[in-house]
Amino acid sequence: MSDHDGSDPDATDGQPDDPDAYRTLGGRGRAEFTVNGSEFIGHTAPAATVDEAESFVAEIREAFPDATHNVPAYRVNADPFREYSSDDGEPSGSAGKPILNVLQGQEVEDAAVVVTRYYGGTNLGVGGLVRAYSRAAKEAITDAGVTWTVPHERLVATVEYDDSGTVRGLLESADVEFEASYEAEVRFDARVPAREIEDLRDRLLSATSGRVELD
Repeated sequence: MSDHDGSDPDATDGQPDDPDAYRTLGGRGRAEFTVNGSEFIGHTAPAATVDEAESFVAEIREAFPDATHNVPAYRVNADPFREYSSDDGEPSGSAGKPILNVLQGQEVEDAAVVVTRYYGGTNLGVGGLVRAYSRAAKEAITDAGVTWTVPHERLVATVEYDDSGTVRGLLESADVEFEASYEAEVRFDARVPAREIEDLRDRLLSATSGRVELD
């Protein structure tokens, strides 16, 4: 269970003025229920890249290897925009597409959903499967909570130790998320709003007289 309140605001609730803002998950979410003996477990997680989405799908499949089905879907605000779903052995159109439809309907991006099913001995029919997979996706998203964000890009800055304090200070003053690793050199791995990345690159180069290596 997440720390979020589970609310599912309309697409306009809390929307920032930024025209580039979009809806995404506030964290991971989970939902679980049984329909005619079949157990459904919905899992969802933020995924800013296709690799992150695929890693989450693999994580759930590894955690539930004995499940009858682990049905994935995701939407990633990448370049180009990516959407994916699979029925994972369920009747065509009965599982993956309904999950993706929930993500589309709630306008949630940078999100991956996997619904695990343990077959309970009673066939649910295509309509029953659509309802169950849709419900699992909706409840897992509600558990995760929905928030607003803007497009981000990754910026990696590598410097000698003498310049590390300058770079750290600039990143902190820019209020961006970053991780630092101190080895032979110091490497800062930052997540920067896309519209700010060029300005930040210029500031880092200027502050270090071009000694910073940027990727």
